[in-house]
Amino acid sequence: MAEASPVDPVKLLALVLWADAEALRESLAALAEAFGEIDFVGPDRPFDRTDYYHAEMGPNLSRRLVSFARLIPPEGIVEIKLVCNAIERRLAGPRGRRVNLDAGYLDRGKLVLASLKFGTQKIHLGGGVWADPCGRRKRAGWDWFEWSFPDLSDGRYDPELDDVRRRYLSQLREWRASP
Repeated sequence: MAEASPVDPVKLLALVLWADAEALRESLAALAEAFGEIDFVGPDRPFDRTDYYHAEMGPNLSRRLVSFARLIPPEGIVEIKLVCNAIERRLAGPRGRRVNLDAGYLDRGKLVLASLKFGTQKIHLGGGVWADPCGRRKRAGWDWFEWSFPDLSDGRYDPELDDVRRRYLSQLREWRASP
């Protein structure tokens, strides 16, 4: 019979969707206050593969990947998603959200985003929060699933995710070496 073994911590990250530069600044400050130091900030990338958020947030949306210095237990993503939604509500304007915060994590081999929406591929973690495995890291690069966000699966974030993953693997080695 197998015994439960300790689980490695994971690398917390967020995909920040925005059109209003002030909302971006405020959301990054709120994320850092809630989750600690941001250790990676990717470039702004056009969010141009869908118009899903245009009615609420307007056109000309951009998305930015950020990660955090502190490693977290994978199950911590439940509370983190709820905190991100509270930040979205606090920063909302008259039309609705000014930012959309997709929190998630990287481990050695995959990217998981947290969601409040059911999906057949998602796994309920508790509190109405679902884990959405979006892609896996293989030798040849990222392998995206058919349900992954189009701007993720087109590869535009792959180099950034690889950078964050390298940081994570280094942190994981240090974590394992610590008493």
